[in-house]
Amino acid sequence: MNNTVYINRTGTFLPGNPVSNEEIEGILGMVAGKPSKLRERILKSNGIKSRHYAIDPLTGRTTHTNAQLAAKAIQNALLNYSSLSDISLISCGTGSPDQILPSIASMVHGELKNPPCELASFSGACLSGLSAMKFGYMSILSGLENNAITTGSELTSTMMCGKNFVEELHSAFERFDSNPEIAFERDFLRWMLSDGAGAFLMTNKPNESELSLRIDWIEIFSYASVLPPCMYLGAEKLEDGSLKGWREFNSYRELGDRSIFSLTQDVKLLNEHVIDFTVARGLQDTLKKHPTNPQQIAWFLPHYSSNYFREKVYNSLKSIDFEIPFECWHTNLERVGNIGSASIYFLINDLLKSKKLKHGDAILCYVPESARFSTGFARMTAVQH
Repeated sequence: MNNTVYINRTGTFLPGNPVSNEEIEGILGMVAGKPSKLRERILKSNGIKSRHYAIDPLTGRTTHTNAQLAAKAIQNALLNYSSLSDISLISCGTGSPDQILPSIASMVHGELKNPPCELASFSGACLSGLSAMKFGYMSILSGLENNAITTGSELTSTMMCGKNFVEELHSAFERFDSNPEIAFERDFLRWMLSDGAGAFLMTNKPNESELSLRIDWIEIFSYASVLPPCMYLGAEKLEDGSLKGWREFNSYRELGDRSIFSLTQDVKLLNEHVIDFTVARGLQDTLKKHPTNPQQIAWFLPHYSSNYFREKVYNSLKSIDFEIPFECWHTNLERVGNIGSASIYFLINDLLKSKKLKHGDAILCYVPESARFSTGFARMTAVQH
């Protein structure tokens, strides 16, 4: 067995040029030929100023697959450092795979063309990237592997294109004033999500001359036994809160007519439960296993989908006597948007390369997932060999 696991190299990849708020609808397209009535107020609330899409703004064609985004992030992580031929494990997570089968890790391996190695794929939403990270961590900690590549990657823009939304969605927008949740269920995600990928190289030894991040622990908790689905794709939510999956519909036409493959969020359910379960309860459950004093934390890396949740996360931490002042927070939502499973990779990469870290700094990462309410926390420590 290995006593410790280190993140030695990090890499990210963002496709294309930054897309401003004014450019989004021109690239994603309008629904039913009409501009969104919600775009401006959603963007004002989420605080995102720019993001990246794997869509050519001139032709509308996809520039990269999800697997290609992840492969480029891996190549950036290993640049001038390590050979792909030395990799023992590739562990990948995504909420937006290019296809149902083969798995994301298989497709990434195919892009990299490195020698045979072990693969692991994780699906879901934002936590799939942290789950892939934890599998790499555990594989090295157990002594089964000496190194691992882990990734989080998303290609959501192609799902958010206006051509994928049917006329009934526009009629829902018309009812915004009387029932805002109806419109928000689908439209608000169009202005929240973006594309990109992040990758880490983990080994059982720290870097010789640069800072490494020692992984102290990673904990993930699901509350699916307590709460119903909140965000879903390839399904329709029934009145009792259960999901009717895409295979239960009568025809491919019905799937299109009912927008079954439109990513949908139950915003009312999200607002009621996401903070309580993913922050307060999730951290309390984590601290039972890993007692931690908030004064020990030099940097807090929260992944939240919108600036709307920033104060709510802070207040929830404060409510359980785990207050972390904003000067200890490191975020990049305004610049890169919400990249789902890749977001925590970008946060860690940005902090590591910012030169703000010093030996001994403790980092606490927070990754919520609203698909059926789960949460993850990870603690790392900056180490100078």
